Amino acid sequence: MHIGELAERTGLSLRTIRHYDEVGILPATARTDGGFRVYTEEDLERLMVIRRMKPLGFTLEEMKDLLAVLDALQQEKDEAAAGELRARLAFFRETAAERRAKLVETLARADEFIDVLARY
Repeated sequence: MHIGELAERTGLSLRTIRHYDEVGILPATARTDGGFRVYTEEDLERLMVIRRMKPLGFTLEEMKDLLAVLDALQQEKDEAAAGELRARLAFFRETAAERRAKLVETLARADEFIDVLARY
């Protein structure tokens, strides 16, 4: 698919997707003869992982690290190495859960504020 369809399917802007290509976390799978980026369903899945990390405040470097772990897990045959990768994945899962909990607290405070304003 072309970048426009990818943007539409993910809800991200063309500029954001191009930026992810430039920084190396979502390089286009191919380019047409005219130089247009072409993406696959796997690229879409990868971009959805990135999109889900954004609201939790993960940095581009952290995104790169997680994507590298996920890529390696798909290819790793050695059980010991796969176990190490799963441990790294568990760290990301714990971090995401902690950041989500903080967002829940923030939303609760926002709800309280809205309730206070509604009293007037």
